[in-house]
Amino acid sequence: MKFGKEFASQTVPEWQEAYMNYNYLKTLLKEILIFRHRQFRSPENHPVNSRPPLQKRMSLFRAFSGLTGGYGNTSPKKDKEDEVILVSAMQHQSDEELGDINNGSNHSYQTIFLRSSEDGGEFELVFFRKLDDEFNKVISFYRSKVEEVMKQAEELNIQMDALIAFRIKVNDPDAATHFINQTNTGVSYPLEVIHEENQEKKVDDGKEYKMASLEVLNHIKFNPTTESPRSTMKSVFRILRSDLHYNKKELKDAQEKLKQAFIEFHEKLRLLKNYAFLNQLAFSKIMKKYDKITSRNASDAYLRMVEESYLSQSDEVTKLIDRVEAAFVKHFCNGNRHQGMNMLRPKAKKDRHRVTFFVGCFFGCSLALVVAIIITIRARNLLKSEGRNQYMNTIFPLYSLFGFLVLHLLMFAGNVYYWTRYRVNYSFIFGFKQSTELGFREVLLLASGLSVVTLAGVLSNLEMDMDRNTQSYKALTELVPLGLVIVVLLIAVCPFNIFYRSSRYFMLVCLWHCICAPFYTVTLPDFFLADQFTSQVQLLRSLQFYVCYYGWGDFKQRNAETCSQSDVYDVIFIVIAVVPYWIRVLQCIRRLCEGHDSTQALNGLKYFSTIVAVVTRTIYSQRKEMTMRIVATSTSLFATIFSTYWDIVKDWGLLCKNSQNPWLRDKLILPNRSIYFVAMVANVILRLAWMQTVLDITSAPFLHSQALIAIVASLEIIRRGIWNFFRLENEHLNNVGKFRAVKSVPLPFSYEDGNKDL
Repeated sequence: MKFGKEFASQTVPEWQEAYMNYNYLKTLLKEILIFRHRQFRSPENHPVNSRPPLQKRMSLFRAFSGLTGGYGNTSPKKDKEDEVILVSAMQHQSDEELGDINNGSNHSYQTIFLRSSEDGGEFELVFFRKLDDEFNKVISFYRSKVEEVMKQAEELNIQMDALIAFRIKVNDPDAATHFINQTNTGVSYPLEVIHEENQEKKVDDGKEYKMASLEVLNHIKFNPTTESPRSTMKSVFRILRSDLHYNKKELKDAQEKLKQAFIEFHEKLRLLKNYAFLNQLAFSKIMKKYDKITSRNASDAYLRMVEESYLSQSDEVTKLIDRVEAAFVKHFCNGNRHQGMNMLRPKAKKDRHRVTFFVGCFFGCSLALVVAIIITIRARNLLKSEGRNQYMNTIFPLYSLFGFLVLHLLMFAGNVYYWTRYRVNYSFIFGFKQSTELGFREVLLLASGLSVVTLAGVLSNLEMDMDRNTQSYKALTELVPLGLVIVVLLIAVCPFNIFYRSSRYFMLVCLWHCICAPFYTVTLPDFFLADQFTSQVQLLRSLQFYVCYYGWGDFKQRNAETCSQSDVYDVIFIVIAVVPYWIRVLQCIRRLCEGHDSTQALNGLKYFSTIVAVVTRTIYSQRKEMTMRIVATSTSLFATIFSTYWDIVKDWGLLCKNSQNPWLRDKLILPNRSIYFVAMVANVILRLAWMQTVLDITSAPFLHSQALIAIVASLEIIRRGIWNFFRLENEHLNNVGKFRAVKSVPLPFSYEDGNKDL
């Protein structure tokens, strides 16, 4: 793999703009190379009879310098006439304010090209100017991030002091009482490994350890680490207390929260260390390419400056990594370094060949089952059977639920594939636990496996005519759809470590947050999942039909009249469609009250308008009155315009007038801009699927009404899949703009001491 591709693959996506622009510098070198080739081929500079230089040929007659000749300081001194560049560091503040360069002073670097008067020198001059800009950009970003992690280290140091004191207070309250008012007069170092002894003592090797001071407990308050509807209600009525109770539950919560904070902080330090290394390597590579193209020797001087700069000489990050690892192993892993390193440095997720194998097997089986179903229908002439309508009104809605679910999984698998291909950090954006996120192969495995069992159930349940003797269908085959639903639900809540338990638990937590909205703080996974349910209204209605059909209907005779003729069922039919949109309204209200985004008022109004449109369309489909038809058309049209505008402008960030890309964003991930316009048009068209309701298109000559409902619902799922990609792309670009590469974890304690408040 070429270095340019390897460099791009190892960069942090959220810091992409802060890295050295290697590809652009390569284009500048290509311009220099093209100019030199033209000069070499010019008849004026090179006569036809002239022979190429004999540098390579003469090298065969030179003395052998030996394999170790390059290790000593034997390189010949260059005359001033051989110098190509001069590199200087320019200070922006006084020396008293800055200090030494290796201590992080604010310098910018400037390269003076000494051969600009030569032919083509202007190309090389542009190259060095851009090179200086890139190096100064890298130095500035790295220095700012180092200052940021040093401040975070101070915060974590205070948190660790509080945790150790808290641990002593909880585990040995009698001993803690004697020392509660003592102060620690020792010097505090960031992330120093502190021993928890409550008094000074000597160990076998004679070393003394300072005691942990409990005075810090007088200045801290406990931040609730777990949010619940109860805690939210208490905070609303201002009865939530943050005082310390010194119990083991608070200690456990504080340890878990601080443990996660250490893991994220260590990840940030590792990314920062890798950032410095990659950029140094990139500058080395680009200067070697310059020397090769121009046959000059400028890389030594420039790389010497790089090695003496803050980027290479700074050791704060390396020291912090060592301190974090030592503190984490001691205080959170009982001194087990192997366990601590596995938690701080989790192994990269590996692609398993068996996953790919089973995906292929399941898709092959699915295709075979589809063919078997088609052959069975043709052989038995089931399309002209008397029980066709009864089958479509009862059994088809039961199995269509799994079809909607499989289609949604297929669309999500496509999303994950393209997010991964274009380096959209979906794992970080969603907040998945590291190395547990599902790749597109795993999602395809779930979709293909579910499709196999669903199609097998359909094949076993293709009876159209009931038994003449019993006047009923086989109970076993009629219960197959219910059995599949129960199996899927049991797998979803299974506590054992099978079927991607971490991802299932993550989804269940987000689902619980959606159900309990607005009593939980709304995060992106929460409202993202709620948006998925707004496109799965027909799936929720199918679940309602399951309950009614198997609870109050006669499934042995495929009799669903109890459901279709019930007023209560019709009311619940409307409520089921409203619930996902109402959850989003409540989430918008919560975000508005928290003050994070004032535009959430309009977003909530958008979902409320959709609720009105869904209710009026459903009532019209049940009553078929002209007045309701007009109301349904007008409300649906307003909701469609409002939602389409919000999708394209707010969620996707497109239709920007003054953008570098006309009517798109300044930054795009997809290389082909026409895809964005196709997606916008598709979004508009697919959002008009509701028109089949107000236009009374309930069926077609070759299509049953239930099949038409399934097709319309599938189009909405496809639209949601398209929306998912561009929504997360926009979120990724927002994270890139703010250089957010790791999760921010709330700390367990708040420290108040004069002007200091963490």
